[in-house]
Amino acid sequence: MSTENEQNTAARGSLRLAEKGVQTTEQPRAALPRQFVTFTFYRVRPEWRMLTEAERVQGRHEFIEAVEASRKDLLIHNYSIVGLRTNVDFMMWRIGYALDPMQDLSARLNRTKLGRYLETTQSFLSMTKRSMYIDKDNPEHVEDRLHIIPGKSNYLFVYPFVKTRDWYTRSVEERQEMMDEHIRIGSKYHSVKLHTTYSFGLDDQEFVVAFETDEPADFLDLVQELRESKASSFTLRDTPMYTCRQRTLAECLEALG
Repeated sequence: MSTENEQNTAARGSLRLAEKGVQTTEQPRAALPRQFVTFTFYRVRPEWRMLTEAERVQGRHEFIEAVEASRKDLLIHNYSIVGLRTNVDFMMWRIGYALDPMQDLSARLNRTKLGRYLETTQSFLSMTKRSMYIDKDNPEHVEDRLHIIPGKSNYLFVYPFVKTRDWYTRSVEERQEMMDEHIRIGSKYHSVKLHTTYSFGLDDQEFVVAFETDEPADFLDLVQELRESKASSFTLRDTPMYTCRQRTLAECLEALG
């Protein structure tokens, strides 16, 4: 599947490689600092449900307070996965300009009563990065690949992505030709918005892709169609895949029991 933000711009027109030395309307670059991004997945241990109601209320309250105290430094969205997978209960999507606030929040959460009953089953670390592709059909549009504005849809589909080494040995022109096919496919699914972040050297995967939509069926059809594209043969790994339903943090924690 495509991962380098090509699909995110598909609905706005075809993408082409930026020519060296060509000035675009995506300036000034200094005004667009990059962001760190984490997708952290939690599972509550069964012992949590054995606590009294008062203890669980206290634990949820401490947890929410810790998250709220971090919102001055981080953009945070929460998603419930209860009933959608057996090994995960909720996910926290965090975006910020430094790693320290993310670590500080995780440490505070560990010290809460609920935190002592939570297991982190998966966590993906990545960064935003300017794509090598530009939208030549809409050159006036503001470059948004360095800034993620999440939480606009009810559903989020998240997975790590790794390409084969053979992909990187292909010429830029050959890769662009294959990505043009992805762009044509993606342009048919206007309800699906793609956020691509990059993990080279930061985590085990190369990319983390997150699709937002209010129509899960559209995402299913998009993925199925992309599987038949030529570039799909260069996918080494794109699992595990998580289906996440956006909820308030209080709702996510209430669903833990």
